[in-house]
Amino acid sequence: MDDEPIGRQIIVNFVKQLHYLQVSAVCKDAFEALEILQNNEIDLLISDIQMPKINGLEFVRSLPSPPVIIFITAYDAFAINSFELGVADYLLKPVSFERFLKAVNKARLQIDLQKSKHASFNLEPKASEYFFIKAENKLNRIEYKDILYIESKKDYIKIFTAERSFLTYSSMKAIEEKLPSQLFSRIHHSYIVQISAVKAVTGNTVELTNGVNLSLAKSHKDALFTALKINNSQ
Repeated sequence: MDDEPIGRQIIVNFVKQLHYLQVSAVCKDAFEALEILQNNEIDLLISDIQMPKINGLEFVRSLPSPPVIIFITAYDAFAINSFELGVADYLLKPVSFERFLKAVNKARLQIDLQKSKHASFNLEPKASEYFFIKAENKLNRIEYKDILYIESKKDYIKIFTAERSFLTYSSMKAIEEKLPSQLFSRIHHSYIVQISAVKAVTGNTVELTNGVNLSLAKSHKDALFTALKINNSQ
């Protein structure tokens, strides 16, 4: 992630020389990177720090579960703050391939260590209490507990909380994969609800605690009843 095209191309050329790395995306700002991270499993993020709107440090701090990070910047003043975030390495521009290779190898060790810990203890990644989405030209923090329901709007989704709603570019599949399954249930091709926000179920209608009524598809009824611990014969 770098707002300078030349800087991005240099790193892409470096990566292409290493058979064990693959470029998943090249982003010019944090908003593009956020969309990639939300919809893909990324092990390593290589990012500039000084960028418009939101810098690299702020962006990494905003991520509930960031990948391994390598920062590349023209300024050494951010080094302490960077390492406080647990980054694998911090490179100063201009970066030589030799120095880049050293940083990548350190990152690989960090990635392998994280994966081995999960495998050894058979741990599921801990569900975060929040995530960030881009809406109204800014990154908005959304608490899982505040979500009442999510509605599909063609290429967008609309997230409804008790206080307001957020419209963001995403598919229902992508947001469903992000949500903790123990907290949310898909009730229709157009709706996902917070399980604790369900007040009543009448026929093919789900009533939420805020008074909103949503359609319940027959194909999703069993899953919803299981989530609500309701006997479907009732």
